[in-house]
Amino acid sequence: MKTPDTQRPRPGSDILRTALRRNVGAMVWGTVLMGLYQAGETAFPIALGLIVENTLQHRSPVSLGLAIGALAVIITTVSLSWRFGMRVLQKANTTEAHRWRVRVAACGLQPVARDVDLKSGEVLTIATEDADQTADIVEVVPLLISSLVAVVVAAVALGLADIRLGLLVIVGTVAILSILAVMSRRIGASTQEQQARVARAGAKVADLIIGLRPLHGFGGNHAAFGSYRKVSTDAKRQAITVARVNGTYAGTALALNAVLAAAVSLTAGWLAFDGRITIGELVMAVGLAQFIIEPLKMFSEMPKYVMMARASAERMALVLTAPPVSAPGALRPEADRGLVVDRVRYGSLRGLTFEVAAGEFVAIAVYQPRAAADLASVLAVNVAPDAYEGVVRIGGRPVAELSIEAVREHMLVNPYDGEIFAGTLRTNMDPSGTSRMIPEAVEASMLTDVVALHRDGLDYAVRDRGANLSGGQRQRLSLARALAADSDVLVLHNPTTAVDAVTEQLVARNVAKLRRGRTTVVITSSPALLDAADRVLVLDDGVITAEDTHRNLLAGDADYCLAVAR
Repeated sequence: MKTPDTQRPRPGSDILRTALRRNVGAMVWGTVLMGLYQAGETAFPIALGLIVENTLQHRSPVSLGLAIGALAVIITTVSLSWRFGMRVLQKANTTEAHRWRVRVAACGLQPVARDVDLKSGEVLTIATEDADQTADIVEVVPLLISSLVAVVVAAVALGLADIRLGLLVIVGTVAILSILAVMSRRIGASTQEQQARVARAGAKVADLIIGLRPLHGFGGNHAAFGSYRKVSTDAKRQAITVARVNGTYAGTALALNAVLAAAVSLTAGWLAFDGRITIGELVMAVGLAQFIIEPLKMFSEMPKYVMMARASAERMALVLTAPPVSAPGALRPEADRGLVVDRVRYGSLRGLTFEVAAGEFVAIAVYQPRAAADLASVLAVNVAPDAYEGVVRIGGRPVAELSIEAVREHMLVNPYDGEIFAGTLRTNMDPSGTSRMIPEAVEASMLTDVVALHRDGLDYAVRDRGANLSGGQRQRLSLARALAADSDVLVLHNPTTAVDAVTEQLVARNVAKLRRGRTTVVITSSPALLDAADRVLVLDDGVITAEDTHRNLLAGDADYCLAVAR
């Protein structure tokens, strides 16, 4: 049962608070150093004003030398504080972005999908761009405070010269921020919509890349490109809208800041002309008026970045706070127990029931491809246990009582379209680097010719999605990876559809030999694999309709013979 939205916390705000809370130390140091930087920048025009004042009054070389030394100290302070302050803040920013990327990736890679309607391309965008923009809050807050320091120091210095100058800076800053705060809300809403559209475009690209070969095969690539172009155009239009809003915001901020600086300069000139402030104070006021444009610009941009960070945090919350489709249990499968599917109804499965004893090699001949896909999804726990009727028992326990990690350690379901990653043959077969079965897996999957073909052997570089391998080589590499895992229960879904008949015979014989004594289920229509199995289950119209050895079924079941004979 889902919790109503009205009862849920504000996850985007929670994410931002978490980011701020675990970076308090870095933010404090960054604020101190950046505050010194801004204070030093503010002190520079003040020091110039004092130099002018002392030079005009005392005309002392000693006083001039001391003033120049003070300027050197100020310049050194400005340089070092900026250098180390930004180093601290950017390190914290980068580290925080990494943490959120890992969190989003962990949620996106969960075996049982979360209850959120996002494609893999959208999750990728959230794990990269949104994670980076959310982490910007760690840098934004110290810069906001340090900019405030600069404005306050400038206001105090001007107020000491004449109270009206100080009040003008304070009132003008409050007015500018009030105007820009209203404008920043639109930026946040526009940015959130842009990120959503860009994510949808990314998801469409990922789908197209996955289906590129089939699209070329039936000539659908032009229609697919048109579909992507429409989605990308929507993202472009929204990006233009965001750019327009940002441009308006930046232009307004710059204009308001310039108006305030001009007002301070003109007011100081009028006061100097009237004799109420000295020439040195006028120099200081004009210098501060020019200087405060930069901190005011930074200060006025902060609301925009806060809104962008919040919009990104809200999108991350779609993944991080989405409840799992099913709450996994905490138990582990028992050793030396097989696999039981008891009256399962899901999709095209109509009360499917069968049992595979521990150590048995069973092949399932499925007449309808849809039923094979549904069965593989249920066994892979890609479907939550409460989403189908019946029970699947692994190691003697219902799947609902087992933890996902325990299921993965005990049973591996290798899909027919297993993904090939950029890396090497070795890293594709053994991603964790812990398998001791690589030589046996290479031999059993008949991948030996691919290894021998290249000088680097198992270290031969594989491109993304196995672009430099043939279809049969990719399928054998996927099979080798499944065999190298050496799991207690192995389920293979059509592992030899892309290899020739001779290779298929050898693969079937090798798999049966390598997996002897280990529970193995092969969902296939391959005569070679069916013949290598201890027994064959016939799955037709969602139920098991026959059970025997492959050769007995060939001899006594005409439908079976027609379905699997080649």
